[in-house]
Amino acid sequence: MPNDSPPAASTPSTPAVAPTTAQLSPAERSRLSQCFQRGNQNAATNLDYAIEMFAQCVLGDPGNAVYLQNLLGVLKKKHGGKKTGGLTGFWPTSKAGSLKKFADKAQWREVIRQGVDILKAAPSDHQVLLAMADACGQLQLHDAQRTYLKSALDVVPADAEVNRQCARFLANHGEFDQAIACWVRVANVKGLADEAQREIARLQVEKTIVAGHGMTGRTPAGGQKAAAAAGPQAAAVDRVTALRQAIAATPANVDAYLELADLLERDATMEEAEAVLMKALAASGNDLKIREHLEDRQLRWARHRVHVAEQRVQTEDIPSNRETLERLRATQLKHEVEIYSARCERYPENLTWRYELAMRLKAAGNHAEAIRHFQDVLQDVRRKGVVSLELGECFQKIKQYQLAMQNYTTAVELLTDREMELRKRALYRAGVLAAGLDDRDAARKYLGTLAGLDYGYRDVAQRLDKLAAP
Repeated sequence: MPNDSPPAASTPSTPAVAPTTAQLSPAERSRLSQCFQRGNQNAATNLDYAIEMFAQCVLGDPGNAVYLQNLLGVLKKKHGGKKTGGLTGFWPTSKAGSLKKFADKAQWREVIRQGVDILKAAPSDHQVLLAMADACGQLQLHDAQRTYLKSALDVVPADAEVNRQCARFLANHGEFDQAIACWVRVANVKGLADEAQREIARLQVEKTIVAGHGMTGRTPAGGQKAAAAAGPQAAAVDRVTALRQAIAATPANVDAYLELADLLERDATMEEAEAVLMKALAASGNDLKIREHLEDRQLRWARHRVHVAEQRVQTEDIPSNRETLERLRATQLKHEVEIYSARCERYPENLTWRYELAMRLKAAGNHAEAIRHFQDVLQDVRRKGVVSLELGECFQKIKQYQLAMQNYTTAVELLTDREMELRKRALYRAGVLAAGLDDRDAARKYLGTLAGLDYGYRDVAQRLDKLAAP
């Protein structure tokens, strides 16, 4: 069971890495939040304690990029930004060797746990940062993966392997300009120019294809200099500069961060906008309004990345593109579950957030938990028909067939012609389940009503023929 008490100030402990796909309990979220607050409070006066607090946050919620960025920040502060040196080989030391051992066994959470310990002494070890980025990628923790990759690139900006991995990550997320920039650096490494040029040419083609669907969200061809000379865009560039200066002069000016993030999202990259919003969150003392603003953006950006991946599959339907799409969809779903779960904790009376969470839990296959939230949403009489349908499907998944049938029956009674697609789905589910329960009269009733509405709906005609047979 997670510990729901705040960590002791004198002897902070190191918890095991939390399951990456499981929803954190309210007690665990509270514990990590207290660790985070203690870390922030001690970051200026007690670096070792701050490091331990942020390390607990990262191990407890390894996909949380804010926790990770704070840990890496205080480690850099402690070590003075000094490069502790990459490892001479990929896995030559005993601790680094243990990372490879766990990676070979696909024990990715253990890679993260061991890696955090190594980084406490050597935060600039880019090989360990790459190993942890790979572990996060395997666990679909892409925000954290991005942070580890960026840290490795900051340490060794000309390293070929670091740039390769960054380029692949960025391309998979539709960030073609940044991926191309990584391959340009690879091209400067002796013997790698041909490989880099091939990748640059491929990415330029993909960028053009995706841009044709209006999905890049980047500055037009010619870059910022061209944009600065393009009338109204020049004012935007000047405004970005002015906002950066205002933030530097008054770091607590949260409104300036928000405006800057808007401009960067429109004219630069989502990643730059996200970095600004994370700084705003820290500057505001983790203000709830700023956190939810960031969450809304992250939801939108996740949808954007999935859409880019869908366009890539439509353009080139190959296994690697399909794998990327499925990975991004899984990441999006996990992130949505986390955000809507947090909002349900903040606003327990808000049935809209609870409904959204239940829908995501159902999509993630967590039907028992989805049922609990859907049943709470039944209090909203306006949603009772659609929620009954969702409950029926969840109960059917866990083989509670009578409960499923009761909810399908309720859905059929409550869904009106204004919700025709949902009504047809409810009739179909009720008819098919009734047939499976050997209630042929009920099956004929529901499927016959459906056939009267839409005779071509799925396989309803064939099912009615089968029911009519002696």
